[in-house]
Amino acid sequence: MSQAAPPRLSPPSTAAQHALHSLRLLIVSGALRPGQRVNQDALAEKLGLSVAPVREALRALEQEGQVSYRPRRGYFVTELKIEDLEEIYALRALLEERAARQALPRLGKAEIERLALAAKQCEVAAEVGDVARELDANRSFHFLLLSGDSHPHLMRLIRLLWDSTEAYRALYYNSPAERRHANAAHARILRAARAGDADRLVAEMGAHRQRALQVLRAIL
Repeated sequence: MSQAAPPRLSPPSTAAQHALHSLRLLIVSGALRPGQRVNQDALAEKLGLSVAPVREALRALEQEGQVSYRPRRGYFVTELKIEDLEEIYALRALLEERAARQALPRLGKAEIERLALAAKQCEVAAEVGDVARELDANRSFHFLLLSGDSHPHLMRLIRLLWDSTEAYRALYYNSPAERRHANAAHARILRAARAGDADRLVAEMGAHRQRALQVLRAIL
């Protein structure tokens, strides 16, 4: 069983990584919201950097679909219509079911324990209202569950879909009630994984995904 993707919010080691790390935090905390312009000069000054690493970080986020470039206007946090979100979540449902069914038979005791640890980290972050840390732990939880050596191209597509809705996932997790719902869903998903029950696992993942989409419909 392969490892999950590295934590998205790991400490930076270069100027460009520092800028990327800071931009991710601004997006997942809700400080930068969908449709909002990213002021490169102000951000560079705040971080004590030149504009070049900030621009490099923005290009990386553009490749992920988290920001978009508008000629003569600059970079903006990607703004999606509800129809876009529904299409993305429908694609996730198809791809994640396939990935989960392929990965589940390869989940051993060590992988299950890592899943349990990620779920616990989500709970701890939720208790203190650390949305950025909870989003990081949430991503680790789901990708530990789905990742596998047998389907790298499938996982690449799933990551792309996740990245394109990161700002909206932040909106969902900014609700204390929804953080509690998410942690309860993780507990049910973990029980299904422990039992090796693929049908139940897929059903619980689907319910968790649909809950998030329902909340985002109301927000939008």
